Amino acid sequence: MAEGLARLSAYQPPADAGLDIVLQDEHLVVLNKPAGLLSVPGRGAELADCALLRVRRKFPQALLVHRLDEATSGLLLFALNPAVQKAASWAFELRQVKKKYTARVHGMIREDEGMIDAPIAKDWPRRPMHVVDPIQGKSATTAWRVTSRDWQLSQTLVQLEPQTGRTHQLRVHLQHIGHPIIGDRLYGLNAETEPRLMLHASGLQMPHPAKPDAVLELQKTADF
Repeated sequence: MAEGLARLSAYQPPADAGLDIVLQDEHLVVLNKPAGLLSVPGRGAELADCALLRVRRKFPQALLVHRLDEATSGLLLFALNPAVQKAASWAFELRQVKKKYTARVHGMIREDEGMIDAPIAKDWPRRPMHVVDPIQGKSATTAWRVTSRDWQLSQTLVQLEPQTGRTHQLRVHLQHIGHPIIGDRLYGLNAETEPRLMLHASGLQMPHPAKPDAVLELQKTADF
């Protein structure tokens, strides 16, 4: 769930077992954020614990570049000075960043790959949910590719590459094609029996914000 939206349950962030740092240099820190941890603090003392707070305990100057939903794990980028944050943020704004996600979904996806093109709008009566809406929705596209299939459990592991950045895009799109993400308490099936949302930010490729002509390429495999 995105920060600042109505909550479905009390916030119970994972215990702080130390930072899982994927990359660290003089310009950047890239964290493997655990599922269940806010990217930035929410409103109220009970929502203070977050990835930004934990990173700043070791890197007081750290500045967040982008966010992941609370329930999503994976690669989260921090800049170590304002100039790098500005350059990295511009790369996101200009769509120079390629993001990859891994998701485990309900059901067997028969095709090996495809593209979901379905506009997304806020579902105002059921906020914070979003919905596919051909009339009021904003354009949203997601490329997907099957990584593996578990016929016994009737589950499919997929790699996702969002071409746009709508709120809850991957979760809404997978529900739309009849394969909701396992553990999704907003859009899923029997989510209360699962320990977490099976969605992980597994890849990030972008121009290095402090090194001209260099490319930043990061990967972190999901643990589900």
